[in-house]
Amino acid sequence: MRVAFVGKGGSGKTTMSALFARHVASQGAPVVAMDADINQHLALILGLDRQPEPLGAHLTEIKERLRGDNPRIPSAAAMVKTTPPGRGSTLLRFKDLASDPYGLTTPDGLRLLATGPFSEDDLGVACYHSKVGAVELLLNHLIDGPGEYVVVDMTAGADSFASGLFTRFDLTFLVAEPTRQGVSVYRQYREYAAKYDVALAVVGNKVHGPSDVDFLREQVGDDLLTWMEHSAAVRAMEQGRHFTLDDLEPVNADALALLHKRLDEQEKDWARFGRQTVEFHLRNARAWGNERTGTDLAEQVDPEFVYGP
Repeated sequence: MRVAFVGKGGSGKTTMSALFARHVASQGAPVVAMDADINQHLALILGLDRQPEPLGAHLTEIKERLRGDNPRIPSAAAMVKTTPPGRGSTLLRFKDLASDPYGLTTPDGLRLLATGPFSEDDLGVACYHSKVGAVELLLNHLIDGPGEYVVVDMTAGADSFASGLFTRFDLTFLVAEPTRQGVSVYRQYREYAAKYDVALAVVGNKVHGPSDVDFLREQVGDDLLTWMEHSAAVRAMEQGRHFTLDDLEPVNADALALLHKRLDEQEKDWARFGRQTVEFHLRNARAWGNERTGTDLAEQVDPEFVYGP
């Protein structure tokens, strides 16, 4: 299953992404974590002392690999971040993603990929979505199966909606602090996501007591799945001190288990995935892609291609 963690900047979504990925890996399941946040903090929280090789710096190589022998895509230059797979494309199994040469293995045994930060040449002239495009292309070409997990730490707030990447997941966990600011991001995200059948569940974070839970319930209703209480163990982890999942308070360990259970219950909808892959590609083609590449990108859509295993 593919799951995204989103939320207001500072809500703790990166920490939640890391905790969830470590929890799933501790259950013996294969996990690939992907850092698609401009701040690139996931490696640090997962216990690595260096960053993976940035995917954004290898976009041309990634495109060359994925286009394969697809006759509708004559070159990497004609391929954009939304280009869908077709007959002849190189499709990825989970093991391919897990063995990606640009990734690193964490102390917990999961694999981490990262979009990478801005380079010197990007400053003042590029947007971050050019980096995130690598994640979108990889997920577009991924054929994952049961018991395989991709956990993505997304950009903060509603910035995720600047591309079709927000539809690439089976489930989205929105991390919300019990504040008006945290809830406002939830409302904005829910409004946008509802138009595209994006499955969404809210995870409260930094909860200090029953009044915080009551506030979240009043504001988000049945979308509130569970919550993480304020944790001394998590704070120690964020400060770089030694941490294992056994250090978590029982109530917080139970919350991670509930997230895992909810994700496993989510049905994968390959038909929706394929339909929206094409929809956002055509939308981007009309908005900027055709002009940028000098070609009609609608011709990249293979009407005979079927999404799924």
